[in-house]
Amino acid sequence: MAADVVDLFCELAAVPSPPGHEREVADRVAAYLRDCGLTVDEDGAASTVEGDTGNLLARIAPTAEGEPLLLCAHLDTVPATDAVEPELVDGVVRNKRDTILGADDKAAVAVMLETARRVLAENRPHAGIELLFTPKEEVGLIGADAFDHTRLTSRIGYVYDQAAPIGTIVVGAPFSQALEVTFHGRASHAGMYPDEGRSAIAAAARAISEMRLGRVDEISTANVGTITGGTAANIVPEWCSFLAEARSHDEDHLADLVQAMQDAITFAAGVAECEVETRMRKTYRGYRFAKTDRAVALAAAALTKAGHEVTYELSGGAADANVFNERGLQVVNLANGMADIHTPDEHIAVEDLEAMVEVTLALVDEARRAPQ
Repeated sequence: MAADVVDLFCELAAVPSPPGHEREVADRVAAYLRDCGLTVDEDGAASTVEGDTGNLLARIAPTAEGEPLLLCAHLDTVPATDAVEPELVDGVVRNKRDTILGADDKAAVAVMLETARRVLAENRPHAGIELLFTPKEEVGLIGADAFDHTRLTSRIGYVYDQAAPIGTIVVGAPFSQALEVTFHGRASHAGMYPDEGRSAIAAAARAISEMRLGRVDEISTANVGTITGGTAANIVPEWCSFLAEARSHDEDHLADLVQAMQDAITFAAGVAECEVETRMRKTYRGYRFAKTDRAVALAAAALTKAGHEVTYELSGGAADANVFNERGLQVVNLANGMADIHTPDEHIAVEDLEAMVEVTLALVDEARRAPQ
């Protein structure tokens, strides 16, 4: 028989929840929590984030002294291109269809819900648990950014949003900057009057070709993700837009990388005799923990107690933890065993789902022993 956490995960994974459309899965999460006897509060972030769901917050009142814990997971997944039909084969949950499974981050949602159920059902002593479920994480941590963190009692917390073996503690995540670039050229007939036109697409292509993209160095990456422009094959394109981003674990290094991208854009516009607009947007701030920081040390103790070898790594991506760390909390991202996320090969082992419940219970136990 599959464990409760596996059944719960499969049920949640089958519910579509692309960013901005998390309503059905949020309702199921809220119903589960209410069935456990908890009050669920949904904030008004839905209108703020232009979605159908706000942030869900539930609290389990403390029964012992110690450190209150925040457990946070996001409700959305990257958009699926087909239905999600989870199947369990040889101890691994995959999707029957050729699209994502949604373990990112519904595996974490299921684990946190099952942990809450067990804490209550077993009358386990704890120092207080706050459960937060956010929308629109996959498109820029938008739900967490809209949440009023001053409502939280907890000062330390955990997200499970790293595709790596259990035992991996993320001690740092990068800073990120987004660039929205639009070149404005001059339209003309491409066959009859090509010399009168100024190609915005050619300008954008030159700019991109001058940029250092991919893995720039050990701590930095850059990417151009989308490009659009023009109106027809026989018209010199008068506009072209592209979206780019840069990431680095060093904020000064990120500034240099972004400046180099801007220089390439300006140079290309000048050569092509085009105008250009560049809009800069800070996506999220990075963070770095020491192994001795309270939230990291607590996680290491819990993982060791649960029988896992502890390793520490830097992440190339962001999670809701970035938002809360910027606001002065200590929120650590823990790997939960999911693999090949955002692809049709995405999967997670039953033993990892079950193990993360035990890890979370160990966190609860360690937090109860921790002095405030």
